[in-house]
Amino acid sequence: MGILNITEDSFSDGGKFINLKDALLQAEKLISEGADILDIGAESTRQGAEPVPEDIELQRIIPVLTEIRNKWQDIPISIDTRKSKVAEAAIDLGARIINDVSALRFDPEMADILSSHPQVKVILMHMQGEPQNMQNNPHYEDLLGEINAFFEERIAYAEVKGISRDRIYLDPGIGFGKTAEHNFQLLAHLEEFKIHQLPLVIGVSRKSFIASLDNSSVEQRLGGTLAAGLVAVLKGVEILRVHNVQAHRQFFQVLKEINEVSEWTS
Repeated sequence: MGILNITEDSFSDGGKFINLKDALLQAEKLISEGADILDIGAESTRQGAEPVPEDIELQRIIPVLTEIRNKWQDIPISIDTRKSKVAEAAIDLGARIINDVSALRFDPEMADILSSHPQVKVILMHMQGEPQNMQNNPHYEDLLGEINAFFEERIAYAEVKGISRDRIYLDPGIGFGKTAEHNFQLLAHLEEFKIHQLPLVIGVSRKSFIASLDNSSVEQRLGGTLAAGLVAVLKGVEILRVHNVQAHRQFFQVLKEINEVSEWTS
């Protein structure tokens, strides 16, 4: 899943793709590098980020999504939004996944919109707190147990609202209300979230928990991103949400080739 941030303040690439031309060039780059899905977001959810008004989010997403759909009809589109009106407008333009970092808690109408569009899938992400305060001393008595209980409750809510289980993905929310230690614990135990028998989505790309080890800048975190991505895949994660599609494609292609040669020679 290639990330396309059309935001002013995303932690990794805020402001780079805010205008239509730059956004389309980045979309073309991600698709040409082998992205299976484009995830488009117009509201940053980094630590301390302020909410973006609904009308601004729509003004950013609609032109970009319209042009992408005109140029590339086959690429599946995910929209990273917490707002039902943004989701509905994007669905009308062909979006097939809604990536809701609030797990249907922010906007009470989001579940109803999804229920009325049975062709659309949803990503339910765990976050302790809100983007503005989520990193203010996050605390858990039982990290894995609390996240699994959250997923169980959110899945049940979605089903009651008419969203069937086969439309749901789960994201444990690396970096969303978690310390670096929490994030490493999550990555080490991702298999614990398979108890729900639903596909997992993970976003580790360039995140600050990597820098907790070496004080690296955002641009210097590709190695850590690939290491975390490999662990995620080995533990059964179905979708990696990434900025560097080409590097991930190459990384996993080389591993796959080595594995196939090893099986053949043995």
